[in-house]
Amino acid sequence: MQEPTDVKYYPSDEPVRLGLEAYNRGAYGIAQRYFKDAVEKSPKDVTAWVGLAASYDRIRRFDLADQAYAQAIRLGGRTVQILNDQGYSYMLRGNLGAARRKFDEARSLDPTNPVIANNLELLNGSRRFIERPPNNQPSAE
Repeated sequence: MQEPTDVKYYPSDEPVRLGLEAYNRGAYGIAQRYFKDAVEKSPKDVTAWVGLAASYDRIRRFDLADQAYAQAIRLGGRTVQILNDQGYSYMLRGNLGAARRKFDEARSLDPTNPVIANNLELLNGSRRFIERPPNNQPSAE
């Protein structure tokens, strides 16, 4: 049996849990508030920083997402998850070239990851959707 004094308390556990629940429900603004609370209570919690960055992406605060991703990388390195999430962030912004570079870097670390493969497929679909033939331009005539 574990004594109460043996259990370590991590201040960001509850806000991270609540942030993940809110994020999974699609309540990104609420998730952002929980993750922000988590990083304030435990500034070295990589999970909280990644959650904060992803939440910022979903509420289209890409400037803040970039800062949160940078902090997560400083703390945990260039992981598959962070690179994949950054790629998705760039895809949300419409910066498909930067998205591909991040997805490719993530795939180089984990070539069989199905999430990365799916995101690359989404990216390829997005690229096909917006590309136009050069002769199909509006004219001023």
